[in-house]
Amino acid sequence: MQTATPVARKATRPRADALRNRERIVTAAREMFVEFGPDVPLDEIARRAGVGNATVYRNFPDRDALVREVVCSVMERTAAAAEHALAETGDAFGALERFVHTAADERISALCPMVQSTFDKNHPDLEAARERVEQLVGEIMGRAKAAGQLRSDVDVGDVMLGVAQLSRPPAGTGCDLADRFVHRYLQLFLDGLRAPARSVLPGTAMTMEDLRQA
Repeated sequence: MQTATPVARKATRPRADALRNRERIVTAAREMFVEFGPDVPLDEIARRAGVGNATVYRNFPDRDALVREVVCSVMERTAAAAEHALAETGDAFGALERFVHTAADERISALCPMVQSTFDKNHPDLEAARERVEQLVGEIMGRAKAAGQLRSDVDVGDVMLGVAQLSRPPAGTGCDLADRFVHRYLQLFLDGLRAPARSVLPGTAMTMEDLRQA
């Protein structure tokens, strides 16, 4: 008696419209997390994304899954900005400047309250995204230091914390006000990073490990 040979089944790829819906959900969630914080109702996110609640839950079974996807998305876009800066030739400090301004536009300041929430901060996706950003920014800074343009007593954590803090609106003010001035203050911050240094910094340089443990 012959047994039928099982036919290998091809893995089904998500339909283009399903992928678009997922991207719209992540984009809407990112915008609303920036505006209202990570506790914004999921049905409000669905409404802004133009999809039904069922579509949100089909893609993200719970809030933690959506928050994690948003954090990874922002970090991936930040890493892409760092890669673009590394690909540039010429002024090494100019590449760092362009990265810092682009990272601020990605709203990395919105990650702070989200990474304080209950989801798994050691999830493999988050670890991979974090390590990629840390490595790329370290390379950008290393190149600027080697060119004698970046002060030697700063580390990756100093830059990332500076970007996050300066792109966050002060308490009691709207995002619109911060958006009008954020790049002005970032440039002041960047001028303070230039070598030769005009002063001795108190304390020690902040690494990304320091930032994670804070």
